Amino acid sequence: MRVVVVGLGIQGKKRLRVAGADVVATVDPVASANFVRLEEVPLDQYDAALLCIPDAPKMALIQYLTAAGKHFLVEKPLFSESDEALAVLAGEAARRGVVGYTAYNHRFEPHIARLKEVIASNSLGRIYRTRLFYGNGTARDVRDSLWRDQHAGVLQDLGSHLLDLLLFWFGVLPERLQVQTARRFENRAFDHIICCSDGAMLVEMEMSLLSWRNHFVAEIYGERGSVHIESLCKWGPSTFTLYERLLPSGRPPSHAVTLVQPDPTWELEYAHFKALCQGGGGGNLTNDYEINRTLNHLSREALTRFPA
Repeated sequence: MRVVVVGLGIQGKKRLRVAGADVVATVDPVASANFVRLEEVPLDQYDAALLCIPDAPKMALIQYLTAAGKHFLVEKPLFSESDEALAVLAGEAARRGVVGYTAYNHRFEPHIARLKEVIASNSLGRIYRTRLFYGNGTARDVRDSLWRDQHAGVLQDLGSHLLDLLLFWFGVLPERLQVQTARRFENRAFDHIICCSDGAMLVEMEMSLLSWRNHFVAEIYGERGSVHIESLCKWGPSTFTLYERLLPSGRPPSHAVTLVQPDPTWELEYAHFKALCQGGGGGNLTNDYEINRTLNHLSREALTRFPA
């Protein structure tokens, strides 16, 4: 497969390394690249584009690629003020046989994939509560960015990852998800947000740009046991612990696995995208509609309840 990497920032350089010999051209208006604009690249020279660009130009470039019948991988989040715009885009991509894929690489974390298998097996029984925490220390980087420190801040950045994981594990997003608190400790936009849902399954999502050490936590509690994930492979060590509930009470048997390894998700995700393109499989744009709808709702709520 022949690919073009659009945008040579941090993410673009990672994509460039992973795609390797598949890359036939690079595009960037500032950094040293083969072309300044994607439209300058002859359409007969590539099959797909990897869009590692700011949020603002994403939709226009995706529409250009879809009209040309070119597959695309775009860095998350694929955000639009209009939920309907994403539904139309997904329909148009499907009609033209285009694989449109928004990159949520955490789906390819070994422990996150294993948790999906545990939930699907029903070994936890009815799920009562899910708690997610995603924190990194990028508040200053975001504040100094020309385009990132705006709107709802960390909600769109890290919150989109957490919403995608909920879709990955459960197939639906939580009922009645609301913003509990949203703070601007150091940035103009929100740099710490907590969202909760009191639906059939209790859900708590906490996102922060002020974590002194990058960290990820997932806790799933069910009627027969619980699963706990501590950290991601890229920040390692990453641990998966399964507790079996002991009735009527007592210390639960536990099964723990700890991984110390390089981040495998970039290579696995690119291989997945490549297989979709070569096999004619669809992308994941319908997920973006659900994530976008929820992010729009939460963003409006946060900005209204917690004005600057």
